[in-house]
Amino acid sequence: MPPHVLIHPEARWRLPSTIPKRHARKKPMNAPDPNTPRPLSGAKAWIITDGKAGMVVQARGVADALGLDYEMKDVHPTGIWRVLAPWGPVNPAERLGEQGSEFAPPWPQIVIATGRASIPYIRAIRRKAGPATYTVVLQDPKSGANTADLIWVPAHDRRRGPNVTTTITSPHSFSQSRLAALRAELPAEITALPPPRVAVVLGGKNGVYKYNEADDARFAKSLESLAALGASFMITSSRRTHQRLVTAVDKATRNAPRILWTGEGENPYANFLAAADALIVTADSVNMCGEACATGRPVYIFTPTGGSAKFTRFHEALATRSATRELPERFTQLETWDYSPIDAAQAIAAEIERRYGRRKHMLAAIAS
Repeated sequence: MPPHVLIHPEARWRLPSTIPKRHARKKPMNAPDPNTPRPLSGAKAWIITDGKAGMVVQARGVADALGLDYEMKDVHPTGIWRVLAPWGPVNPAERLGEQGSEFAPPWPQIVIATGRASIPYIRAIRRKAGPATYTVVLQDPKSGANTADLIWVPAHDRRRGPNVTTTITSPHSFSQSRLAALRAELPAEITALPPPRVAVVLGGKNGVYKYNEADDARFAKSLESLAALGASFMITSSRRTHQRLVTAVDKATRNAPRILWTGEGENPYANFLAAADALIVTADSVNMCGEACATGRPVYIFTPTGGSAKFTRFHEALATRSATRELPERFTQLETWDYSPIDAAQAIAAEIERRYGRRKHMLAAIAS
C-alpha cells in the first residue's frame, strides 16, 4: 500500500459494527439529555430485524432516541415461511407466545420491527400482546395498515394514512449529543489533518444508479480540484463501492493529506462525520445522505448516471431544506452554508411518545 495512504487499522474507532442478539444496551448512543427525561426512557422493548446493517441502524436510532432498554432479536425464516413474508404467518414450529420461545411473555412495552422478514413476527406479537404493547414498523411493511400501531416511511415513499408518520431522512443514531461527544475525543490521526477536512462517503451501484466510467472520472476530477485548494480528506467506502471508483478516488486524492478506509480494521465512519467541515456523499444511499445531513455541515451530493423518481424526491427535499448542493464538476472554492441538522430519529421518537401517551391514557380510562 502506498505510504501516502494513511490507514490506521489498530486505531480505536468508535462505531461498533454489531450488537449481539438479545443484548440490552443500557446507555443508548442517541440518548436524550438526562436533564430532560423522555416519557419512555428505560421502557422494555424489542427490536426485530433480519440483521441487515441498514435496518439495524434505523431501528436502533429510534430506540436510542426514546431511551429504551431494548433487546435485539434477529429473525431468519427459511423455506416457505421466508417466501411468504411479509404477508404470511410465523412458522408454527417457533411457538411464538409460548414459554421457551424467542418471543414469549412478559411482553415489552414497545416493539420496533423493520425489514420484510420481521413483519409476520410483529403482526403476531400485536395480536397476542394486545394494546399494552405498542408496535412500530419502520419502512412500508407491504402488508397493510393494520400491521402495526404506527408505521414510519420516508417522505419520498407514497404510503400515507392515519397511523403513518413520515420524515425526510431515515432514522439513525447520530444525535447532536453523540456528534458533540465524538468531536471532543477525535483520534490524533484525524486531528492531524489540516482544515478544511472533507469527508468523502462512497456508496456504489444499486438498482437505479449505474456508475459508468465517465461517472467515476467526473467524480475524480471534482476531488482533484478540491485537493488543489488545500483540502484534506477522510474517505470511506462501503460494501457496494466498486473497485474502479476506489481507484479513481485514490488517484485523485493521493497528493493531499488524507485517511482512506477501504474495509481494514474498525470503521472510522462515525469519527469522519463528526470531524468533517464539509461532506461529499454519493446519491445512491438514502441512509448515508441522511446521516451526513445530521451534522449541520455542508453536504455535496454526487449524482451518477441513473436514478429514479423516488430518489429524485428525496434529494429535492434535502436541497429544499438547504442541507445539500450538487457536487460541482470543478471546485473554485469550498462553499459554506448553514442549516438546522436533520434528525429523523428524534422526530419519530416524539411521534411515538405522543401516540403511546394517548394509548396509555385510553387504557387507564378503560381500567378505571
